[in-house]
Amino acid sequence: MKINNLDRIVMAIVISTLSAAGVSIAADSDRGSREEQKREQYEKKQEEKPRQQQKAQSAQQEQKQDQQQRERARQQQQQERVERQSGQIEKQQRVQQQQRQDQVQEQRQQQRLSQQRQQELIRQQQQRVEQYRQHLDQQERLARERAALLERQKRMAQYRFQQEYLDRVRQQQIYLRDHRFDYDHDPYFYTAPIYRYNRGGSYYEINEYGAKTLRQAVNYGYEEGFRAGRADRDDRWGSNYKDSYAYRDANYGYSGYYVNRNDYNYYFREGFRRGYEDGYNSRYRYGRFADGNPSILETILSQILNFQSIR
Repeated sequence: MKINNLDRIVMAIVISTLSAAGVSIAADSDRGSREEQKREQYEKKQEEKPRQQQKAQSAQQEQKQDQQQRERARQQQQQERVERQSGQIEKQQRVQQQQRQDQVQEQRQQQRLSQQRQQELIRQQQQRVEQYRQHLDQQERLARERAALLERQKRMAQYRFQQEYLDRVRQQQIYLRDHRFDYDHDPYFYTAPIYRYNRGGSYYEINEYGAKTLRQAVNYGYEEGFRAGRADRDDRWGSNYKDSYAYRDANYGYSGYYVNRNDYNYYFREGFRRGYEDGYNSRYRYGRFADGNPSILETILSQILNFQSIR
């Protein structure tokens, strides 16, 4: 069969159209592939974006924490410097205060009493000691009567406390009987008064050795009062500090030296009353518990004595 010109033209058009379609399909396929790649890259970027943000946030947080740690370290170092400086200042102040106290004490020691006044104090002291020894003998009879009453009342805790108190007082009697006092070399008799105190509306002057004895009276009174109050509580007895033999006696810790017995008894009872209240009520309003024993607070002690410096 012979192909005429028209057929050739048709064939050429068909071939050309098919070729163009193939090229177009290939182009479309290539374009689609590129778009798919772009889309994948975009999605990948979108997926990585939160991780990058989280990573950035973590880095910022770590940086912030690092800054905070450095700031805390700086503040701690600054605080340590301040504490060291404060400690050094306090140490210097304590040293200076001790030096001032030593100077004052030295000045006081230099202010000696006259020989006549020393002899007068020695005579008073000897009379006090003799009177006190006689008083202790009288107290023995009263103590026995009181012990018998406590037994009849079946107040065994208070009875045991009284017996322990009497044992402590008897130890003082033994000391007074055996002790040889050196009047000539005791600084009490040549040291001038440095305080005054008011008792019963009258003022009295006293040196450091007498003041120490009155402080001891308040302290011992508080300790014994605390034990007496606790004993009455254990016996389930009514609160009454004046009912205690130790309160009436008020001589524990007194040796007969440096102060009058009446003064010692007065301040012993002031401490006793407060100690009894704390012991009976199981509290520490006026004192504290330290080293296995109750002791009165320093602020309360100062209020009771109210010493006024005269030098």
